[in-house]
Amino acid sequence: MIQDASKIVKKNLEETKGEKLATVSAATNAVFEGVDEHMELDDGDKAELLKFETVQTAKKEGASGEIEFDKIKISDLGVKNEYRRIPVPRHRFTPLKQNWESILKTLVEHMKLQVRMNTKRRCVEIRTSKTTEDVGAIQKGADFLKAFMLGFDLQDSVAILRLDDLYMETFEIKDVKTLHGDHLSRCIGRICGEKGKTKYAIENATRSRIVVAESKIHILGCFSNIQFARDAVCSLILGSPPGKVYSKLRNVSKRLAERF
Repeated sequence: MIQDASKIVKKNLEETKGEKLATVSAATNAVFEGVDEHMELDDGDKAELLKFETVQTAKKEGASGEIEFDKIKISDLGVKNEYRRIPVPRHRFTPLKQNWESILKTLVEHMKLQVRMNTKRRCVEIRTSKTTEDVGAIQKGADFLKAFMLGFDLQDSVAILRLDDLYMETFEIKDVKTLHGDHLSRCIGRICGEKGKTKYAIENATRSRIVVAESKIHILGCFSNIQFARDAVCSLILGSPPGKVYSKLRNVSKRLAERF
């Protein structure tokens, strides 16, 4: 009798869970309804996506008797709501749709921002509201979405919201050395390595994240770590063997470990 009751309860829980998942899936499909998945971004939207406006906050180390004031809220400034528009590339539409619930929860509940998906212009729009507490929340939210659109994982992009000293840097292979055809393909292969081994080694040694998007290289991390990762990638582009780059990365990882 008890086993039959437990089976009935388990069946009811599975049906309830299935109904909730169906409701969430239907709501997500309604948000992205009408979006052309095969639409490419024009030059203006690509330039807007690659334009980074990172706010640098200067930290003052004052004396212990220094007066500390509360953070200024958006409502206290008496300014109009700020807007940001982040275009969505074609290859990032599916990941955006899959992680839409997590992105909404992060921006709405934690950053107190208003978010919507503009299906006609194929972009995500965010703006401040009366409940927004942090003045820099709108810029952090824009940087978070830009990092996600450029190909970084959701967890790596969320780090921009939590840490103040994270930045993004983008450069092209042709900025370091002019390569064409098979030479460019081999260069990209040297940067990634077999099954991404070289790229992961650079990321772990320099404590950064790297995205290789065709001939563009996107690096996410703090200022010094970006410099180390950029030097390693540039060495590979210029033709240095991976073994020599690995030996430099060992020295870099030791140097970073001694800081903490």
